[in-house]
Amino acid sequence: MKLFTASLATETNTFSAVPTSIENFYDSFYARPGEHPDEPKLCTAPLWVGRRRARAEGWTLVEGSCSFAEPSGAVSREAYEQLRNEILDQLRAAIPVDGVLLGLHGAMVAFGYDDCEGDLIARVREMVGPETVIGVEHDPHCHLTEKRIASSDILICFKEFPHTDTVERAEEVVDLTLRAIRGEIRPRMSMFDCRMIASFPTTREPMRSFVDRIKALEGKDGVLSISVAHGFPYADVPDVGARILVITDDRKDHGDRLAQELGRELFAMRGRTAPPYLTPDEAIDRAHEVDGRIVMADPTDNPGGGAPSDNTVILRRLIERGVRDAALGPIWDPMAVRFCFAAGKGARLALRFGGKAAATSAQPVDAEITVLELRRDATQTFGSGSVLLGDAAAIEVGGIQVALISKRVQALGADLFTGVGIDLETKRLIVVKSTNHFHAAFAPLAEEVLYVDADGPIPRDPRRVPYTRVRRPIWPLDENPFG
Repeated sequence: MKLFTASLATETNTFSAVPTSIENFYDSFYARPGEHPDEPKLCTAPLWVGRRRARAEGWTLVEGSCSFAEPSGAVSREAYEQLRNEILDQLRAAIPVDGVLLGLHGAMVAFGYDDCEGDLIARVREMVGPETVIGVEHDPHCHLTEKRIASSDILICFKEFPHTDTVERAEEVVDLTLRAIRGEIRPRMSMFDCRMIASFPTTREPMRSFVDRIKALEGKDGVLSISVAHGFPYADVPDVGARILVITDDRKDHGDRLAQELGRELFAMRGRTAPPYLTPDEAIDRAHEVDGRIVMADPTDNPGGGAPSDNTVILRRLIERGVRDAALGPIWDPMAVRFCFAAGKGARLALRFGGKAAATSAQPVDAEITVLELRRDATQTFGSGSVLLGDAAAIEVGGIQVALISKRVQALGADLFTGVGIDLETKRLIVVKSTNHFHAAFAPLAEEVLYVDADGPIPRDPRRVPYTRVRRPIWPLDENPFG
């Protein structure tokens, strides 16, 4: 038995001011065949799991290229076609294969391609024929299109947000693909469009109980897998929105009914799945009231959603209100990092930082700062892997310590701060630029977690997103899309 595996992933914010080129993939993560490290990355877990299973079980795995770009604006046509064709050429050289394992984010948009993943999967299907089993892993923040369902046999999304279960879901993809190749199951996929745009953190109710319930349904009555595709709200493409995907063992009618039942249940939760959002001043006031450490999340400038991560609104309010014993990060500013390295550890200098990428970045901060620490090729932890920060600097301004980075990425692990010498134990307030991926690492450090709408480049209310191409009706743009 022989399988082929590869990965191509990014999350495209079509409203982002930060374009995505081939260099963005090379800078974030790029591994040619055989070069993938022996640890899973966010969208490459099928390869990592497949590699381990192939060694243990004695079948052949042909590894293709894997690439990932930090979320930003639309991918250049040339970049997408080059990376896609690279994978297709590798697959062509590997044929015949019994199965294909793909790690794809699911929200990649390129100039000329609204549905990059659908395009790639369809081309893979055309190349390998109808008998080869195609298994795909997606991030739940994907656009789950009919084209992908029609071209693949098995498609599974991570269940958790933050994405702490990428390897577990890859295990499912690989296991079901192998079982289908052996003829033990006949996967049939059923999808229901929930007609809603929303955020669905699984660290809070009602999503925590909903995810636990769908897990309990798997393995019963022929149900092989259930996925909640949250959707990615910041792309102006027709297939934005949440969907339910049920995979059954040759029980399509049952899958259709269950997908609709769960989809209607999810729709009934509308308006209750996202956390409440405070203004920066409301959050600072609350931090003063709490006897303990506060973690404050800024999802409106989350680079994991395509934002620059250089908005200065919260930092400015902290400085203006005289808040001390605080840490904030990351702020993406390669030029400021370079100036800090030039000045050296311990230096005190006038530094302009943040507020560079777009009008939504607000104004840069101009202040006398102290360089606390410098790190070349810094990293932070996420799950069982590590994420590059590039060269990084810790600075102090008015009692606030800030992590500056040169590779744009959201706050994921506490070592974003501790790795550059910022002691979180001495801080009463920690501000992170992230929507919810920070939660696993930072929530245990906090008495309370607050979510802030700092009026950054990623609006929390979908009604403020300037869509022109989204398929209507859809909630909350339309009150009752089901009539």
